[in-house]
Amino acid sequence: MAKVETIVFLSLVLDLFAFTIPLPLFPRLIEWYTVRESSDPAGFLSRTLQFVTSIRTLLYKPGVQSQRWDIVLLGGLMGSVFSTLQFFVSPKIGSLSDKYGRKRILLITMIGNILSAAVWVQSTSFASYMLSRIIGGLSEGNVQLAIAILSDVTSPATRSKALAHVGIAFAICFCIGPPIGAYFASRPLPKSMNSWGPELNIYAAPAFLTLVLLVAETIFLAVALPETRGKAIVPPESKKAAGAAHANGNGHTNGHTNGKSAAHTGPPKPKRTIEGRLAVLKTLRILHFHFLALFSGVEFTLTFLTFDLLDWSNTQNGKLIGSIGIISAVLQGGYVRRAMSKVGEGNMARRGVSSCAAALILLALLPIFVQTRPTLAMRLLQGAAVCMAFTSATVVNSLTAFASLQCDEGHVDEVTGKVVEEHPQLAKGKALGQFRSSGQLGRALGPLLACASYWTFGPSITYGVSAVAMVVLSRTMKSIAKTKST
Repeated sequence: MAKVETIVFLSLVLDLFAFTIPLPLFPRLIEWYTVRESSDPAGFLSRTLQFVTSIRTLLYKPGVQSQRWDIVLLGGLMGSVFSTLQFFVSPKIGSLSDKYGRKRILLITMIGNILSAAVWVQSTSFASYMLSRIIGGLSEGNVQLAIAILSDVTSPATRSKALAHVGIAFAICFCIGPPIGAYFASRPLPKSMNSWGPELNIYAAPAFLTLVLLVAETIFLAVALPETRGKAIVPPESKKAAGAAHANGNGHTNGHTNGKSAAHTGPPKPKRTIEGRLAVLKTLRILHFHFLALFSGVEFTLTFLTFDLLDWSNTQNGKLIGSIGIISAVLQGGYVRRAMSKVGEGNMARRGVSSCAAALILLALLPIFVQTRPTLAMRLLQGAAVCMAFTSATVVNSLTAFASLQCDEGHVDEVTGKVVEEHPQLAKGKALGQFRSSGQLGRALGPLLACASYWTFGPSITYGVSAVAMVVLSRTMKSIAKTKST
C-alpha cells in the first residue's frame, strides 16, 4: 500500500499548494474591491466593512491604522467563514465516503474546488469572491478524506508514521504557496485578455494557477487512486486465525493446542470496549477544538505583532512564516515520524501543547523589551517561532493519528473473507469527519477572539492569558497521554 500513500501525499501537495496561494492576497484583494465599490455605500462590501468597523469601535479607540486593521479583520472573517462551513460539512463528507467510497466522494469535492477557483478568476465584485470562498468551504474534503484513505491502507502499527505525510504536505505548501501566490499576483495577466470575454479578477494569474493545480489533481486522482474503502489491513495473526478456521472446517479449530486455539476461532477483539473508544474520541475532539482555538489565534495575530511593534514589511513576515514552515517540515520528517511510535500519540501531542505555551510566554515578554533591548526582543521572537514550529509539527498530527486508531479497523469474516464493521459511530469517514469538524470550529473562532483581545488589552495580556490557557490544556491532557492509542 506504499503506492497509495505516495498518491495521497502528491495529491495533498497539489491541493494544499492551490489552497495556500491566495492566503497572502486577502488584504489587497479587499482593498481592490473597496476602490471598485466605494461609490456604492449600500453595496455588499460597504455594508460588511461597516459591520466590521462597528465591532472594532466597541473594542478600541480609532487610530491612524483603523481602516487598515478593518481590512485585515475582514480577511480574518473570510477565513472564519471557510472554517465554519467546514465545521458543518466535514462530518457529512466523511459519512458519505463511508457509504459510497472515498474516491467517489473525493472526486465530487474536487469538482466543487474547481468551480470555486473558476468563480475567483471572474470575481470582479466582493460578493462574487465571497461566493467562491463559500463554494470552496463547502467542497473542501481533501484533507479529511486523505486521512481516511491512509487509515484504510495502514495497520495500527504504521498509522502514525503514514499520517505524518499530511503534516509534511501542509508544512511544505505553507512554505511555498504564499510566496508563489504573491509572485504571480505581481505578474498580472495582459489587460487585453479582458477584451476576449468577461472582465477578470485583478489576481486572475494566481487564480488561474490555482485552477490548473486543482484540475491536475483531479485528473491524477481519477487515474491513479484506487478505492480504499473496505480494504482494511488485517494483522498477520488475524489472517492466520482465519486460515486455520477454514482449514479445520466450519470455522472451528482443532482442540489440541493446550486450550490456546480458542483465541484463534473468532475475529480479533478490540483491546478496549466500544464505549471506551467513543469516550476517547469525544475527549480528542474537545482537545482538538480548544487547542486550535488558541493556536489559530496566535498564528493570526503574529503578523499584527511584528507589524505593530517591529514595523516589519510583508516580505519579512513572509520569511518568518516560511521559516516556521521549514522547521516544522524538518521536524515532522526527521523526528515526529520516527519517535511517534515510541513516545505515543498522546504524549507527543502534549509535548507540542507545552511547546506552544512556551512560545506564548516568549511573545508575551517581547513587547516589554522592544524599545529598551531590541536584540533580546528579536531573540524572544526567534525562540517563539521555533516553539511554534514544534507545535505545528506535533499536536494536530498526533491527535489525528490517535483519533484514527480509535476507529474500527474491521475484521475479516472467517467464512466470507469480507471486512465486517463493528459500530457505525466508529466508521473512519464519519469519526474522522467529526474530529476535523471540531478543529475547524476552533479555527473559525480563534482568530476573532484573539483579535478582539489584542485590540482591547494589548499583546502582552493576550499572549499571557493564552499561555496560561495552554498550560491548563497541557495539564488536562495528562490522562489522554497515559491512554494507549490501540
